[in-house]
Amino acid sequence: MPAAALHATLWKAADRLRGSMDAAQYKDYVLSLVFLRRMCGDTRWTALANEVASAPDQGAALIAAATDELAAARPDLAGVLPPIVAAGVDLSRLAGLISLIAELPAAGDPRDLLGEVYEYFLGQFARAEGKRAGEFYTPASVVTLLVEMLQPFSGRVYDPCCGSGGMFVQAEKFVLAHHGQPDAISVFGQESNERTWRLARMNLAIHQVAGSLGERPADTFAADQHPDLAADFILANPPFNMSSWARDASRDWAYGVPPAGNANFAWLELIAGKLAPGGRAGVVLANGSLSSRQSGEGEIRAAMVEAGIVSCVVALPPQLFRTTPIPACLWLLEAGAPREILVIDARQRGTMADRTERFLGAADIAAIAGAYQAWRQASQAGAAFPDVPGFCKSVSLPEIRQHDHVLTPGRYVGAPERGNPDGEPVADRVERLTKELVACFEESARLEQAVRRQIEIARNYSESAALPS
Repeated sequence: MPAAALHATLWKAADRLRGSMDAAQYKDYVLSLVFLRRMCGDTRWTALANEVASAPDQGAALIAAATDELAAARPDLAGVLPPIVAAGVDLSRLAGLISLIAELPAAGDPRDLLGEVYEYFLGQFARAEGKRAGEFYTPASVVTLLVEMLQPFSGRVYDPCCGSGGMFVQAEKFVLAHHGQPDAISVFGQESNERTWRLARMNLAIHQVAGSLGERPADTFAADQHPDLAADFILANPPFNMSSWARDASRDWAYGVPPAGNANFAWLELIAGKLAPGGRAGVVLANGSLSSRQSGEGEIRAAMVEAGIVSCVVALPPQLFRTTPIPACLWLLEAGAPREILVIDARQRGTMADRTERFLGAADIAAIAGAYQAWRQASQAGAAFPDVPGFCKSVSLPEIRQHDHVLTPGRYVGAPERGNPDGEPVADRVERLTKELVACFEESARLEQAVRRQIEIARNYSESAALPS
């Protein structure tokens, strides 16, 4: 059975077993069982499934015993699993759910089916929980876009509000997809919600991703679990427009003290301060952060732009987040000298999965990430970047100053070209121009090497001619 069909079948079957439990409680219940199945292996889980089938009324005790066995064998997982079978669970349904999970193989590959099922169920529970799911789940296509833009091949990867750990899992998938080693990255995260923190630890364990999520769940502003970390890559989706946060006005805020009523720029400043030299960050924020002038936010944004910490902003399409109607954007941060900033207007991108939710397809992700990578290469080579009207533009600091440091891409990219004689779609044009630019870089490098060889030959000839005969 194809993976997508298998996932859907499993979800329907598991959902039928839910009974009277709400989605939030059932999420912990099912995901904990999938995790336990992954850690136990085939033999132990088969035996457990048979025992529960034979004595359904003893299901809770049998699961508790298996959990204790796992904790004894894996001290690093102690405290990760909550009591799986909570009060009020219909034990007559337990055997059916365990039998269902028993049908899944528990292979050793971190990209195995159980890991995929865990991720799929996270997404499904996010849909079921609605707005409350924002604390633990970022849409997969947004995570993929961030990872494809930052390309974390190796180094320290950090997320100060890691939710269920999806950023880390996708970063590891990126490394493996590019033939890297799983230990090429080390992950560091923090999460304030205890239930979500447990989900994240289970998610890392089930995918065999080594990392530190701190000794306990904690608020990053109030109790930083990684105070001395200098990260090579930071991927984060902080809570949008958080109005209640542990604000400390006496803290050394590099770009200005963030307002008490909105933590958007507090997150940006915290993340910028965590970057190692040469490090880069990708942050999902409410779209208002690009233009707000309230409570000093405009001054903070201006200070960050003038300091050269902002490299790119992306206006995302609506309805990517089922958990909130607030339009979202991406901020790409990179320490360095003041520079031009790439602005990308992707509001028209994406495909509707249903009436309420949109996702970014492979072509959308390739167009956005490709434009960003091409812009970085052009900037590093001192070459001009081919702007695409209506989609992306490399904007100079003087132009940004003229707009009072407002970074809304729509102000800069203009309208798409009309009357295109060859009818080339914008996405195709971006891809073509990116390939042409990369080809120019490669040809430039080839010519440089050829010239160097000629210089070396001439130098050797000159030196030999100067020797006495």
